Amino acid sequence: MMAPSTPTRILIADDQDDVRSGFRLILGSQPDMTVVGEAADGLTALRLARTLAPDLVLADIRMPGLDGLELTRRLSGPGVPDPIRVLVVTTFDHDDYVGTALRDGACGFLLKRSGPGLLIEGVRAAMAGDVLISPQITVRLLRTLASAPAAAAPTTLSPLTAREGEIARLVAEGLTNAEIGGRLFISAGTAKTHIANIQAKLRVRNRVGIAAWAWENGLGGDGG
Repeated sequence: MMAPSTPTRILIADDQDDVRSGFRLILGSQPDMTVVGEAADGLTALRLARTLAPDLVLADIRMPGLDGLELTRRLSGPGVPDPIRVLVVTTFDHDDYVGTALRDGACGFLLKRSGPGLLIEGVRAAMAGDVLISPQITVRLLRTLASAPAAAAPTTLSPLTAREGEIARLVAEGLTNAEIGGRLFISAGTAKTHIANIQAKLRVRNRVGIAAWAWENGLGGDGG
């Protein structure tokens, strides 16, 4: 058997004690994750990130001293010599926050209300080099795309099977793996496998790419 890999070392940056405690419990319960430090403000988070060299920083946006967006830019933005992965986890989902965080190197943007399952998935996705965005945000971003002038209908056949097309449509609606599984009477793990296959076929990196493809091909949500 293969030896277990080293757990992902995580630094939590959030100004609320209860949030940090909750994240520590959730992540500490995973065998492939360990919390190596906590910070209640952005400046402390920056200092600890540089001294502890974690694999990943969970960063809230609104923190005293230095906000999460600036923290992201300093740790993983363009030109940073030794970037550290930053996963933004926040209550605030303003479009300009999302765009700024991703442009400055964030490896994901999750809402705190998305729940522990998506938090764990977001950490693993970040460590795999993917970008995970909360489904609620994905839907809103893709509705902007959908409101643009409609492109001509594709003339080539879809590379997806009927089931994969159905799952792509549900991704565009913003459903999580568990919700897709419940809708289609399959396990969340099976839904995740289908999504990985869809990403490979469409040559996209994440759920946003799947949702964009679904909208562009007339599969998006309520047809808006």
